[in-house]
Amino acid sequence: MLFRILIRVNRCSNLFGVLDLRMRFVGVIPVRFGSSRFPGKPLVEIAGKPIIWWVHEQVCQARHLSEVLVATDNERVFETVKDFGGKAVMTGTEHYCGTDRIGEVAQSFEGDVFVNIQGDLPTIAPETIDQICAPFEKDSQVQVTTARVQIIDLVQIQNPNIVKVVVDNRNRALYFSRSIIPHTRNGSGVCYKHVGIYAYKRHSLQMFCRFKPSRLEQIEGLEQLRFLENGVPIEVIEVDDNSLAVDAPEDIEGVRPLLENEFNKLE
Repeated sequence: MLFRILIRVNRCSNLFGVLDLRMRFVGVIPVRFGSSRFPGKPLVEIAGKPIIWWVHEQVCQARHLSEVLVATDNERVFETVKDFGGKAVMTGTEHYCGTDRIGEVAQSFEGDVFVNIQGDLPTIAPETIDQICAPFEKDSQVQVTTARVQIIDLVQIQNPNIVKVVVDNRNRALYFSRSIIPHTRNGSGVCYKHVGIYAYKRHSLQMFCRFKPSRLEQIEGLEQLRFLENGVPIEVIEVDDNSLAVDAPEDIEGVRPLLENEFNKLE
């Protein structure tokens, strides 16, 4: 897994300055303080820094992003982001999911493509963000992208907090599920984990927000199914980034060694 921390001279401002993007990519980290599985998760500290700090640090290294925002409905998160030098935006409390929250942000900020990086991915690789942005520059028909990585660990495959995805021959998503898909009836098959990151064209994001939460979305608790149920294709990019999500308190111990190691390098 590619993972590094970059000490920035100019926070989140496309340090490299070498890409003529033509399209404007805006990174948004939606953060909800009152998670049912892990209340207060964004501000839980690992190696002396809150989880939202770690996520923000990684996102700011993506070369495609012109701007990075944290979208939250919580004053404590808002102030924490401001304190470490990030840009935070207060949003409503009524949003059904993170994409709906980003839809509100898109009403006030300019951007051709909005990139949703979930706030519980403190080890997300900047390269993964760039990989899901790249298709928009190559194909005007692309509406939504996301990422997947192959998993072989049976514990991860059986974990309902780790979402699985199956794709067609064009690498478009067929389905996402917390269950094991595809079912390996004859003992063979490959399973892919969905990496919790999306990029949407502005009009596709606006369309999502006009749709009501869909039936399968509510059954699985997976917002991306709203796109599929309404006929919007999702391009799935295979990446090498096996990012670890912090879904529940017990997940902290899985990411702690990685983050403590990176923190020690900064000292």
